[in-house]
Amino acid sequence: MEVFKTIFLMTVLTLLFIVVGGYIGGQNGMLIAFGIAVAMNFFSYFYSDKLVLRHYRAVEVSRKNAKGFYEIVERLAQKANIPMPKVYIIPESVPNAFATGRNPKNAAVAATEGLLNLLTPQEIEGVMAHELSHVRHYDILIGSIAATIAGAIAIVANIMHYGAMSGKNRQNPIIMIAIAIILPLAAAIIQMAISREREYKADEGAAKITKHPEWLQSALLKLDAYAKGGVMQQASQESAHMFIINPFSGKNISFASLFSTHPSTQDRIAKLETLKGRV
Repeated sequence: MEVFKTIFLMTVLTLLFIVVGGYIGGQNGMLIAFGIAVAMNFFSYFYSDKLVLRHYRAVEVSRKNAKGFYEIVERLAQKANIPMPKVYIIPESVPNAFATGRNPKNAAVAATEGLLNLLTPQEIEGVMAHELSHVRHYDILIGSIAATIAGAIAIVANIMHYGAMSGKNRQNPIIMIAIAIILPLAAAIIQMAISREREYKADEGAAKITKHPEWLQSALLKLDAYAKGGVMQQASQESAHMFIINPFSGKNISFASLFSTHPSTQDRIAKLETLKGRV
């Protein structure tokens, strides 16, 4: 069901982008919009992992300088039946973690120093199993493409808004402005819905890999409590969907749940609870 929902939402997101291009320039506009989407997705496919690791100043580690953490990831990769990913540590006191890479053969997992200091080995295992589940299901690629298309829609909407305000576009300016406001909101809601579905799926995958859903439950409680008290120094909205806990949790307000990259921690823990008798 989660896979079907993701495919459906991705299709709607892509169609939104093409419709925007079509409204601006007819058939040629649709072709141009599609071309932009392909070009942006190509760049995201090959380079997003390197950019995000560099952004967070992640340092690659090995068995020699991070034996315990490295061996946890190694053991989980064997259980998940995927190639060993590269392992990184982020010099950041706020506990969090993410996975990146376009496929299991080109994947990396990263955890902050704060996470490694805060959690027990079992809790770290639960978190990294979650991240490796993302890798196994190509969630990093899906999230990157969704973010790229949503961002492209926002750019095109800004162009529409500028055209309407300057009078350079022959379309009805009121309709143009309305579309320029509504479409980016719709795209953002769809993007966040995709992200939330993949988080639930990764939690389930982690429970199946470790056979101990309670490890991830305990880790999520600690990470959520800490995230509400501080924001990562290098945190960006563009990469927030990649982390196991939204790095902007402390800034979220109640009505903004539609725009959250993650389900509520309470919902995630409740879903993990239902898995205890099954794994």
